[in-house]
Amino acid sequence: MNITLAEKAGFCFGVKRAVDTALNTKKKYNTKIYTLGPLIHNNDAVNYLKDNNIYPIEMDKLDTLKEGDIVIIRSHGVSYQTLEMLKNKKLTIVNATCPFVSNIQQIVKKYYDLKYKIVIVGDKFHPEVIGINGWCNNEAIISKNGDNISLKNLNKICVVCQTTEKKENWEKVLCKIVKTSKEIVAFNTICSATDERQLAASILSKKSDLMVVIGGKNSSNTTKLYEICKDNCSNTIHIENAKEIPKYIKNYNNINQVGITAGASTPDWIIKEAILKMNNENNQELTEQQKYMEEYMNENEISIVVGKTISGEVIQLDDNSALIDIKDKKEALLPLKEITKEPDAKISDLVNVGDKVEAKIIKRRNENGQVVLSIIELKREEINKKREEVYKELKEALDNKTTIEVEVTKVVNGGLVSNYKDVRVFIPASHIELSHVDDLELYLNKKLNVKIIELVIGKKFNRIVASRRSILKSEKLEKEKAAWDCIQKDTIVEGEVKRLTNFGAFVDINGVDGLLHVSEISWGRVEKPEDVLEIGQKIKVYIIDVDKENRKLSLSIKKATENPWNNVDIKYPLGNIVLGKVVRFANFGAFVELEPGVDALVHISEISSDRINKPSDVLKVGQQIKAKIIDVNKEDKKIGLSIKEVASIE
Repeated sequence: MNITLAEKAGFCFGVKRAVDTALNTKKKYNTKIYTLGPLIHNNDAVNYLKDNNIYPIEMDKLDTLKEGDIVIIRSHGVSYQTLEMLKNKKLTIVNATCPFVSNIQQIVKKYYDLKYKIVIVGDKFHPEVIGINGWCNNEAIISKNGDNISLKNLNKICVVCQTTEKKENWEKVLCKIVKTSKEIVAFNTICSATDERQLAASILSKKSDLMVVIGGKNSSNTTKLYEICKDNCSNTIHIENAKEIPKYIKNYNNINQVGITAGASTPDWIIKEAILKMNNENNQELTEQQKYMEEYMNENEISIVVGKTISGEVIQLDDNSALIDIKDKKEALLPLKEITKEPDAKISDLVNVGDKVEAKIIKRRNENGQVVLSIIELKREEINKKREEVYKELKEALDNKTTIEVEVTKVVNGGLVSNYKDVRVFIPASHIELSHVDDLELYLNKKLNVKIIELVIGKKFNRIVASRRSILKSEKLEKEKAAWDCIQKDTIVEGEVKRLTNFGAFVDINGVDGLLHVSEISWGRVEKPEDVLEIGQKIKVYIIDVDKENRKLSLSIKKATENPWNNVDIKYPLGNIVLGKVVRFANFGAFVELEPGVDALVHISEISSDRINKPSDVLKVGQQIKAKIIDVNKEDKKIGLSIKEVASIE
């Protein structure tokens, strides 16, 4: 005989939560505890609770309690009026209402206040439905399948459902309402665990020779499981515990496949005992039930370990926390402050009911018996792990002298703060460029290639220092080496003016600095290099000397251009009138530029027919004048002009 337990069976989250709450409350107060009605619909579990000094009490017996007595509200919940009555009696209230039921209560209250007619799909005698009805002043229409619904003259309707109701009943009622009403707000509040339990039971019962449904005879959800299984497997029985098995099963010989499911109020120890008894072919005496009860009460405790990562589903939110259903049917609290450190954050903007979350356990049990979780600590752990990996990368980069890319995030005194995979890396100002940097702000938000030059990782202090200068220096040396290999004497190349001095200019030739002496800048007279050149200017230069050993390069612009004195006798024939510019004076006359590099002299005697003391009495530097060419000496590079002869002609 093969026995199979349905994938979803036994205690649901809400019932498990109520039992845990009762036991934790007993440990906390160490006194007699009362539950408002049987905590769950299972006689064995109720008897176990009695053994632990936890007793059910009915509404009509509340007068026997005194101020301060502890009353636990079971998972089914109670009406608003009942809750207020308990408060007025000054009893100590521990609310173990299932969060899914609390959600329905709040929906009903909200839409009742908005003048909607409330319709509850479910059993009007079930304590959950009675409690929900109390949140709309007991005015709800309660229907099992829609037969008793009359919605004439009702325009606004809000429909909810008992958490353990069958889906087909919800659909029947909703279908009838849709046909007769104008405005409908419908919330399918069947608990997902109920849906899953019913689906699993349906699947298993279709392939079983015998289906065993375990649970209290007064349990609504167990009864629904029995009905579902009976529809699929005629040989279906409903038992409360292992003791009833012989009553129904006389002979296993013709049964190959047995399926087992259990209601939401059925503890795991009862399911385990039933399976053991059905497997007990020799009819040996079973271990006492108390052992299984104790095993259940202590199960999963070992799995609740501080620092362990756990996952679950968000089932309820308030302003400061989220309630999480974790896999072992326990509830955990996720405080807002353990999700984010943002001061004005709203929890509803971060998580929603139904979200799957992963967090770290930071407390095994708070004052309410809840596991406390933290997403922040999980992220911290992930960040620390990632950071350790980054530190390892940086150590390898230091040892192997490899290059990494960082992004500059901040300018501080003495350098730049940069980021490498969320790790802080400092770049001193002296290590940013090959030369001094005046404005560090230019590097903000830029990505730079650097090498790690110092790495100190400690528990309280980290120091990670990088250099860009070392990379630039290496690149410069490589570029210079390649440039020196290509530079040839007596060739013309293009360069860029990098800096100016009083004796000339330094010009970059493919990464090599060459000197352009002031005497080689022009064929004409140059007083200061900045009169002719500017930094960043691209110029053609002639390489007049290469000293690779001493890394010296001599350049010339003059030799890159034609000598203007070549063919000067042809360009400036005697007797012709020429236009020129006065560029400087001497005691004996004025020099006139005919073209760059070719200056002619107007002797003082040739300036004017009148007697003058000095050339500046008549002429000005920069003045354009006409003069007659009276002498050309190509060999000595001299040209003589006469202004007065032009004036006499005019």
